[in-house]
Amino acid sequence: MIDVAVIGGGIAGLTAAHELAERGFDVTVFEANARFGGKSRSIPIATDATGPRLSGEHGFRFFPAFYRHVIDTMARIPDGDCAVADHLVETEATLIAGVDRPNRIAATNAPSSIRGWLEALRPAFAEDLPARDVRFLLERLLYLLTACDERRENELDDVSWWEFVDADRRSPEFRDRLAYATQSLVALRPRQGSARTIGTIYLQLLFGQLDPTRPTERILNAPTSEAWIDPWLRHLEALGVDLRPGSQVRSLSFDGRRIDGLILADGRAVAADDYVLAVPVDVAPSFVTPELGRAAPELARIERLRTAWMNGIQFFLSEDVELTRGHQVYADSPWALTSISQRQFWTERGPAVEAESETEAGDRDAIEGVLSVIASDWETQGILYGKPAKSCTREEIAWEIWTQLKVHLNESGLESDEPLSDEALVGWFLDPAIVETSGGVENRSPLLINTVGSLENRPPADVGVENLALAGDYVRTNSDLASMESANEAGRRAANAILDRRDDRAARARVWGLEEPAVFEPFKRQDRIRYRLGLPHPAAVGRSIRTTIGRIGDRR
Repeated sequence: MIDVAVIGGGIAGLTAAHELAERGFDVTVFEANARFGGKSRSIPIATDATGPRLSGEHGFRFFPAFYRHVIDTMARIPDGDCAVADHLVETEATLIAGVDRPNRIAATNAPSSIRGWLEALRPAFAEDLPARDVRFLLERLLYLLTACDERRENELDDVSWWEFVDADRRSPEFRDRLAYATQSLVALRPRQGSARTIGTIYLQLLFGQLDPTRPTERILNAPTSEAWIDPWLRHLEALGVDLRPGSQVRSLSFDGRRIDGLILADGRAVAADDYVLAVPVDVAPSFVTPELGRAAPELARIERLRTAWMNGIQFFLSEDVELTRGHQVYADSPWALTSISQRQFWTERGPAVEAESETEAGDRDAIEGVLSVIASDWETQGILYGKPAKSCTREEIAWEIWTQLKVHLNESGLESDEPLSDEALVGWFLDPAIVETSGGVENRSPLLINTVGSLENRPPADVGVENLALAGDYVRTNSDLASMESANEAGRRAANAILDRRDDRAARARVWGLEEPAVFEPFKRQDRIRYRLGLPHPAAVGRSIRTTIGRIGDRR
């Protein structure tokens, strides 16, 4: 019998296996797909092994300054003479491209002067925004920074970010820049997501710009699997982890008190002492039987969590179009596009790995550039076909995204008047999770999104079954965000749950809280007293949030 069976080989499952294996556990990881890494893995493209290596991605990887857990894990994975964390490289600037407005470039590297700090923060606060909106935003952020945890969880989790920033009564520039700011780089929807979560992450992104001790944002210097996942798998095997790709788990066997085995898709049964369920949020409810849901109500509430689409496409170019040394945000894109020109960051590290997917990539030998794009809005009509992405074919999705990019970038004042040309487009690779149907496409790998009031439906890692722990970006974590960081933290919490149950003497996996300036702690303590006395936060609030909080109070 194995000590721990981990079901799911994404970031959360691999993290749990890593932490437990380091502490001497016999761990087996069962992964349904042929490759490990979940949404973070690269998807090798079916071309020959000559020429520049090619790789598809679910979406480009992005490591902002507040990521602590995933960076710590990467620093503990050896890869030749260095660690995986050494493959992270700092970006320098984000291009905010518009159609009928001038492009803006925001520096992402640490400024070295006061003037540099002002210039770095200008796009976030002042540029093109009415002064009253800037003042209002500062008031909103101060409200968050001085609100106690109880108020955030019990009031602000029930208010949308849209209501909290009173977006309907602000200027169009405010709505474009601030209400939608987080949707482009992280899976947060301003009308649906809670003020607690979106506000907290927005602050973390801003603090990342202000902290000179950490890079504001980093990306990998090679395709994700090559730079990170493959070295990780080699390290786990060296630690004794049994990795079983292509091993789909069909169900868990529950005796009313504990899990007594798992059943594979081929009917074989596997027994372990402890189990970690680390499958995606859309798959997890299929493991929760009525009996299991009654024993652990937290498991039954997972199905209430919502998902959305946020998938990537790679355009392969005959020249390396750098654009900016960082991300591009397309402010007027109906499909909420962001991109990064990746080849400028990649070092030549090794040959292409065996392919698992067909591609529309074209002639590999002609490829010099890779523009990786993420579409975050699949329900708004596009500009080429007049249809939302969900109603398009895969080819229509590719050409629609390409057209939206060209509208933003060509004749935009960049170094080249036409950085993107049809002649330079060799081919494209759309996330294979987007599958064509008779009426458009379906997404077989949707992403968890934060919604108002969803915190109570996010289960803890340690659920009410004595030998079952949960790991996944839907588990309750400090960042409350569908991300590699949340998945890694959840894997650590699952490992700690097993250690706690066994009263194991091994050191627990470290879990970091989100850092906010200590100067606000006295105000949070004061607000904690006010909250427990049933008093409102002392700061003034906008009309929409005042009305919403009033409704919350009435329900109580």
